Amino acid sequence: MTEALLGFVAIFVLALMRMPLAFSMGLVGIVGIGLTRGWMPALASTAQVVHETGFAYTLSVIPLFILMGNFVARAGLAHELFHAAYTFIGHRRGGLAHATIAACAGFGAICGSSIATAATMSKVAYPSMKKIGYSDALSTGVIAAGGTLGIMIPPSTIMVIYGIITETHIGKLFAAGVIPGVLTAILMMVAVVIMTSRDPEHAPPGEKFTWEQRWAALRGIWGVLLLVFVVLGGIYGGFFTATEGAGMGAMGAFLFALARKALSKEVLLQVLIESARTTAMLFTLLIAATIFANFVNYTSLPFELKDWITGLGLSPIMIVGAMMLIYVLLGTVMEELTMVLLTIPLFFPIVVQLGFDPVWFGVLIVMVIQIGLISPPVGMNLFVLNTLLPKVGLGTIFRGVWPLVLVLVITLGILLAFPSLSLWLPSMMD
Repeated sequence: MTEALLGFVAIFVLALMRMPLAFSMGLVGIVGIGLTRGWMPALASTAQVVHETGFAYTLSVIPLFILMGNFVARAGLAHELFHAAYTFIGHRRGGLAHATIAACAGFGAICGSSIATAATMSKVAYPSMKKIGYSDALSTGVIAAGGTLGIMIPPSTIMVIYGIITETHIGKLFAAGVIPGVLTAILMMVAVVIMTSRDPEHAPPGEKFTWEQRWAALRGIWGVLLLVFVVLGGIYGGFFTATEGAGMGAMGAFLFALARKALSKEVLLQVLIESARTTAMLFTLLIAATIFANFVNYTSLPFELKDWITGLGLSPIMIVGAMMLIYVLLGTVMEELTMVLLTIPLFFPIVVQLGFDPVWFGVLIVMVIQIGLISPPVGMNLFVLNTLLPKVGLGTIFRGVWPLVLVLVITLGILLAFPSLSLWLPSMMD
């Protein structure tokens, strides 16, 4: 147990010394295995992890979904989603904020990335809200929080990574995220209603459209609906695997971007390079996390931690609740994906031993990542908006996002108390 605890301390020390966390985890994992099992086993184990990760067929779903998201962003489908939502509810007080949340949910269903969703919506929705007089705090807060829907509503890159690490069925994880994603979007809209009723001048109504214009706007999102139907319908219906669905989605998004003449040779090269860069980053994190997890599993920490927790006399659901509290607190000071990869080797075996469904726990993990993405001081979505909207101060973004952080915490509590919200759809796939 001592060796594992020293390993965690070493990772944080290296991180404070500005070493990237992926390299910190990998280095500590290799050295830890070397000191406890010998250097030849450490090198052999590392080589095996690198080889298996690089050649794993199931992992090919990651670059394919990333490529799909990048093609979708280039094709301009986010504009159609926002415009369609705007035509129906934009004329109400706070309507553009509601439209932004709805567009984020729709874009998340074909993107799978929180940061990409927030970045895209900052270009699509913010100018419209600014034009009619929305406050910067409300506008950026809604965009940052709405962006987190990109990792809950399937397809989700985070769910894929969790499924691979824990050997959980990815299709069931995708199904499990649908109801929580819709619930989160609805609760965000309720929060907007409350906020705009208190400060109506911060969210004036927009233009009112005719029903003819609304139906025309709906017809404009047929591409989005088709992509979602093909990818998710095919996976849930058992017509193809998650990897094959990702391939179909990437091809469909490519054809849409091509048909809209959004892909020159230069743009296509940029999309491929950006997708390769993001994939390399994620694979590096996965390899490092697996090496460190192997080291932790060689020690007695998982077993002793389980015995200590069960000896506290807490109910199983209280133990999981305490884990969620730890995640929420860690998410305010750590990068979210690394935080999860670092702690899954500790918490996941305990959750399984307590008899909980890994699919349900995966949804909870995604929810705490959502909270971390918009929790000051290190929420990634907040810094993305600050970079893309330099005229809006970081303090303004912090002020606008806090009510929606509370919404996500409430949603986490609901999902914790009612596991059936996450497990009903996956149960229909058995």
